[in-house]
Amino acid sequence: MNIDRRKPLTAHVGLLAIGLDTYWEQFPGLLEEMRNKTAVLRQKLAQHQVKVYDLGMVDNAEKAYQALPELLAADLDVLFVDMVTYGTSATFGAIARAMPCPVVLVALQPLAAMAYERGTTFMQLCNDDICSVPEFTGVAIRMGRPVADLVIGMLQGDAMADAAIAEWCRIAHARHDLRKARLGHLGHVLEAMLDMQTDPTALTAAFGCHVVQCEPDEILEEFARLQPTAPDVEAMSRRILDFFDTPDPVSDPLTTKLTAADLLMAARAGAALERFIAKKRLDGLAYYYEAGAETDMRRLVTNFIVGNSLLTGAGFPMCGEFDIKTCIAMLIMDRLEMGGSFAEFHPIDFTRDTILIGHDGPHHVNIADRRPVLRSLKKYHGKPGHGAGVEFNIKTGPITMLSLGVKGNGQFKFILAEGESLSHPIPPTGNTNTHGRFHPDLRTFLRRWCLEGPTHHFALGVGHHAKTIAKVAKSFGVEAVIVSGKND
Repeated sequence: MNIDRRKPLTAHVGLLAIGLDTYWEQFPGLLEEMRNKTAVLRQKLAQHQVKVYDLGMVDNAEKAYQALPELLAADLDVLFVDMVTYGTSATFGAIARAMPCPVVLVALQPLAAMAYERGTTFMQLCNDDICSVPEFTGVAIRMGRPVADLVIGMLQGDAMADAAIAEWCRIAHARHDLRKARLGHLGHVLEAMLDMQTDPTALTAAFGCHVVQCEPDEILEEFARLQPTAPDVEAMSRRILDFFDTPDPVSDPLTTKLTAADLLMAARAGAALERFIAKKRLDGLAYYYEAGAETDMRRLVTNFIVGNSLLTGAGFPMCGEFDIKTCIAMLIMDRLEMGGSFAEFHPIDFTRDTILIGHDGPHHVNIADRRPVLRSLKKYHGKPGHGAGVEFNIKTGPITMLSLGVKGNGQFKFILAEGESLSHPIPPTGNTNTHGRFHPDLRTFLRRWCLEGPTHHFALGVGHHAKTIAKVAKSFGVEAVIVSGKND
């Protein structure tokens, strides 16, 4: 079962072809061949939920300068430069210097090899995609703006090249939403968690997102309007029961079968939360608030777990314990279509050389390996309140972790690792958990991870995508370290 996205994926990508104007009179028909090649690349890009701004052929320095205002006005997330044939670097220097987004050179050759015995200069020029690439990359470095990547391959039937283009479109999705995100910050840091402290101005400086300071009373107002029989509450109750399983308790005395009272509270809180985020036009929320004992506010703020798991699955990252850094990590993973659950380390299994990875919420339910479970919890360990808890383990197979640390100079740092989720038993405690295995062995991995200075929370997703996330980091000028990879 999957939850549909609240907002479709989108991004703005630019496309321009590079050539040399001298050729067009020398070789009639060559310009049309070059335009046909770019049309193929434009079609490839359009398959990946992006809006393509096609600037056409740039074949001299004057046209490069003329293209700049339109490129900048498009507010691009990624610019693709189609290296259709040889072109001088004067067609690229001004663009390389000015573009604030990653620039990816694409060299897709039509022929696997020239038909040498029938070879002509025209044929060579049609397949000269790589010829000026070193000239362009060298000039970009001299401009202080190195290109982000280079895609080399064949124009048609090249799975590796197509995968590289698709990866950069996913990176564009992540950049587009992170640069423009309105991230809610509600409540305060859980006392004594110094690693949760985050400067909102630093987030805007690094990523462009805006932090919206929110008041819990605003959600309480929506909650008060939603009486138990309200249509929104009844609809939310049906959504919850349709999506989650509600089994009998097993071994943990803190758990019971989901009670009607906890279901109703989860439904009212979830419906109030959805109204609130729509009103504030938010793209994510990090929160922690305790409120007074036995108050409606405490009952509300301690029962977001079910609703925020549904929201996270729909592409709206919800992050507990006021951890807005991990909220950003979850957003990046979601836009890369790899999930993104809120997670931390739980006990080590020394017999299996694995470690339990999970949290008491929120979770990206679309990466669950089976129907998620709801249990009523008599208390939330380490926090006030009680109510429904979400329990599942994520899909078995490759996984990636991303933590946003903060260095001594205040700059952010992406800490990444790839591992494997294994199908072993998890404790029936009303929390998510999965067994993670990492190279070269668990003790070595944990030592390396912890010594890089991560936040103790991280986003957990499926698939091996550390290198892709590192490209996202680099596109924002942020350091990225991959602690454990599949090739270690």
